[in-house]
Amino acid sequence: MRVLVVEDERILADAIAEWLRDETHAVDTANDGEAALERLAVNDYDVVILDRDLPRVHGDDVCRELVDSKSTARVLMLTAAGEIGDRVAGLSLGADDYLAKPFAFAELSARVQALGRRARPALPPVLRRAGITLDPARREVYRNGRYVPLSNKEFAVLCELLRADGAVVSSERLLEKAWDEHADPFTGVVRLTVLKLRRKLGDPPVVLTVPGAGYRIP
Repeated sequence: MRVLVVEDERILADAIAEWLRDETHAVDTANDGEAALERLAVNDYDVVILDRDLPRVHGDDVCRELVDSKSTARVLMLTAAGEIGDRVAGLSLGADDYLAKPFAFAELSARVQALGRRARPALPPVLRRAGITLDPARREVYRNGRYVPLSNKEFAVLCELLRADGAVVSSERLLEKAWDEHADPFTGVVRLTVLKLRRKLGDPPVVLTVPGAGYRIP
């Protein structure tokens, strides 16, 4: 998934981003409300982790803007205030979930996963196609019964291709969902990752290139 972490405490924002990247998500960060709105205007996010007390533009106003824009992104609001009234206020703004600080990263991750399932059509517990079995929960991939060890990016690309159910997935889509905003679209990183993925999945080749369009698993 593509996730935006909006948190003015840089150390916390970086820690959240690192945790989620280890779970194969593409993560961008913003440290104030103004920067968050700029990223939301140009990127398509599945989940936004939004601190409520932000400088420049308050988190409440960021949430209102997101809701008014009809974005499909789900909002997980963070705040140091954990009283019932604060939670109700955050949810009434349009947030989908609420988590008070301090929190366990494992719980944050579980909530992000749950919101991600609501942002997109729900994934089946296990994805299967062309002899490939991908288990998102266990981060495991098999081809014809053989375990295939994949890097986080390879796993994320394969997941997007399997989600497409045979349709073509563009390089731009793969870049958007498997990498963050720091990825250079001109480096050929998607092509190189697909080449490595093909090699690891073995013969016969199962990830097809559709010239001028992208990639697909028939």
